[in-house]
Amino acid sequence: MKILFPLMLLPALLIAQKKAAVPLTDKNKTLASAEIQKNYEHYKSIALNIWNYAEVGYKEEKSTVLLQKELSDNGFQVQAAVAGIPTSFVATYGSGSPVIAILAEYDALPGITQEAVPDRKLADGKNSGHACGHHLFGTASVAAGIAIKNQMAANNWKGTLKVYGCPAEEGGSGKVYMTRESLFNGVDIVLHWHPGNANSVNTDGALANKSAKFRFYGLSAHAAASPENGRSALDGVEAMDNMVNMMREHVPSTTRIHYVITNGGKAPNVVPDFAEVYYYVRHPDKDIVVSIFDRVAKAAEGAALGTGTTMKYEIIGGTHDLLLIDTLNSVMYKQLQLAGPVILSPEEVEFGKKIQSSFTFKYPDISEAGIIKPFKSVVKDGTGSTDVGDVSYNVPTVGFSTATWVPGTPAHSWQAIACGGTDIGIKGMVAAAKALSNMGIELLHNPGLIEAAKKEFLQKKGSYQYKALLGDRKPALNYRD
Repeated sequence: MKILFPLMLLPALLIAQKKAAVPLTDKNKTLASAEIQKNYEHYKSIALNIWNYAEVGYKEEKSTVLLQKELSDNGFQVQAAVAGIPTSFVATYGSGSPVIAILAEYDALPGITQEAVPDRKLADGKNSGHACGHHLFGTASVAAGIAIKNQMAANNWKGTLKVYGCPAEEGGSGKVYMTRESLFNGVDIVLHWHPGNANSVNTDGALANKSAKFRFYGLSAHAAASPENGRSALDGVEAMDNMVNMMREHVPSTTRIHYVITNGGKAPNVVPDFAEVYYYVRHPDKDIVVSIFDRVAKAAEGAALGTGTTMKYEIIGGTHDLLLIDTLNSVMYKQLQLAGPVILSPEEVEFGKKIQSSFTFKYPDISEAGIIKPFKSVVKDGTGSTDVGDVSYNVPTVGFSTATWVPGTPAHSWQAIACGGTDIGIKGMVAAAKALSNMGIELLHNPGLIEAAKKEFLQKKGSYQYKALLGDRKPALNYRD
């Protein structure tokens, strides 16, 4: 019995040792994160180059070349100019299942510039800037893809990794065209993230969005000598705007309608024969967006009839709301925790406080950059729109944000541009890259998670058959013109 007793205990001891050992995937996550951190300065250089380029949607020639080269140099096969978009790409490594995709964005916003300083200072010679942090978005996604790929190669893992270069998120609906062209077919899970002012998993949805440019055509005439001979296209625009503004009382309260007059004529003493107004319609429900947009279009028709002008409109963009998958969100939260929050240096804290002093609203303490917000599975409607929504209605999708901006910083602000041009933004970017790589490695080794996510996806999607809200139009490569 003295000999048999230790032998009887041996299986239990082996099980205990196995439980105590660090899982292989955790080791790989640690190695991937260490690689990303080691290359901090390299990825910082890429991100700041794109920050300086500040190329708007569908014009991101330098930015896309830089990211494509980085992926190609690191063993990815890159297919450029997909879905009829010159600045798009799909980079692929590996083969077989599972197929994991990471989204990358890199377009800037027009009409807003800023130097990387904590006071308002326009950037000389620029009329655009990365006020939504997409220079960080694209770089972190590429960095994560490379780190995952290196673990796949070192350990001979099966599976396929794809990095999608997605242009023109800001109003151009780039991912919609990529989705419509079936580029996400065969993908099991899609990962994305977004720069922000806090560290959290995305449990807020997004507003579906449909946009168009309404163009009115009239007759020019001398505004003083013979106005009776003219028909003002600007009158058509203003009549439309008045009707839409009255309509706001009679739409659901969660609706958002925005417009800018992009062309109202050139001289007050000439009755304008052309005018244009650019509209966005948003709502949490894609079907309601379509119905409200149709009412806006009817207002435009009525305005043209009443002013003796003619009107045509061009659909510019259209995006779905975001289909959230709780199964993925809960696991993503653990990967974000593993990556850790953003830790600011004393100098960065001082910079951040100067930024916060420019706010005209109540804002969180700057220490919140170093906190990961508690996970909540409550789904909200969201306040913004993203073409990730279209991807999410085709493939189970999960996303998060990190504090690339000082807590309280609004997106699309000069303060966001300023933070994104400093190590505040870069630190948040690196944290995001680590979280993405953690999740990618987890998915490559967790087929049960993928199957559970697909099951939830099918339940939530129901019988809905995807249809792009922008119809069959070609990519609006000149939508900024």
